[in-house]
Amino acid sequence: MTSRVLPPDMMDQLECRLGSLQARQRLAIERDYEERIFGPGLHFFHVKKWYSAHGVIAGALKLMGLYGRGRRNACDVQVRRHVVRSRALPPAFDGFTILHISDPHVDLNPRAVNRIIDLLPNLAYDICVLTGDYRGHTYGPFEHTLEVLARIRTQLTAPVYGVLGNHDSVRMVPGLEDLGIRMLINEVVSIARGPERIHVAGIDDAHSIRLDDIDKVASEIPADGFSILLSHTPEVYRQAAHAGFDLLLGGHTHGGQICLTGAIPITLDAALPRHMGAGSCRYHAMAGYTSVGAGSSIVPVRFNCLPEITLHHLIPTIDTDPL
Repeated sequence: MTSRVLPPDMMDQLECRLGSLQARQRLAIERDYEERIFGPGLHFFHVKKWYSAHGVIAGALKLMGLYGRGRRNACDVQVRRHVVRSRALPPAFDGFTILHISDPHVDLNPRAVNRIIDLLPNLAYDICVLTGDYRGHTYGPFEHTLEVLARIRTQLTAPVYGVLGNHDSVRMVPGLEDLGIRMLINEVVSIARGPERIHVAGIDDAHSIRLDDIDKVASEIPADGFSILLSHTPEVYRQAAHAGFDLLLGGHTHGGQICLTGAIPITLDAALPRHMGAGSCRYHAMAGYTSVGAGSSIVPVRFNCLPEITLHHLIPTIDTDPL
């Protein structure tokens, strides 16, 4: 579990970066979350405790002759392409491309990380966004995670923006920003091309930590501005759409990770319609995309759901064009 006492310099860094209240709230809720999951009592059999059962799950898959195929699938990271058409997009951003990497869980599958690193030099994009779950565990040390992320960051050639996932500690923020990743924790950045702008907002984890503040970030964006919301989980789709966001990018679900034939997920670990659990979707006027993730959780296997990194291509439309 996370240490209850932070080094004074780290506490100072977090309070300077986030403000005293937000930093202390985040740390306290992380501790409460870990105690609820890993402590004794009614939650003893919570799925997050099953990391210790990795060998049992792997053994069962081996007995069925499936483990090797599942491991190969988990390393076969694909490059997906997704077109976003919007009437709100300024013409200057025609063709603007966003590289989207979610849920790498970098400490669980080194071969998948190597595959990502091999793919990145061949891709062209204007910004990169990371939608959380950088590490495999939800507790404990994270230095190795930062070391692996540093290898990935060296291959990213454009500005990088990120949000925290439910596996990530706020204590990671200084290290992530030292790598050149601008973390958006209920914050907004604007990107300009000439006189025109688009706005990228990021919220804190809305799945477990629940310190997301969509109202705050929405209030900082002009009413007629094209806006993108980065959220680890797409479960905030209703709030995001009704706050006026044009595009929601998230992950968390892994697309199910272990799916039946036809990419039908057994479980998504998310409160949202199943059709929003992977790939492109729409809710009212807002477009959305849920990445199935570049990594794997608990056990590094995948079935009928290959891992991905995604290139989102933004295209403006006119009133006579279909959405």
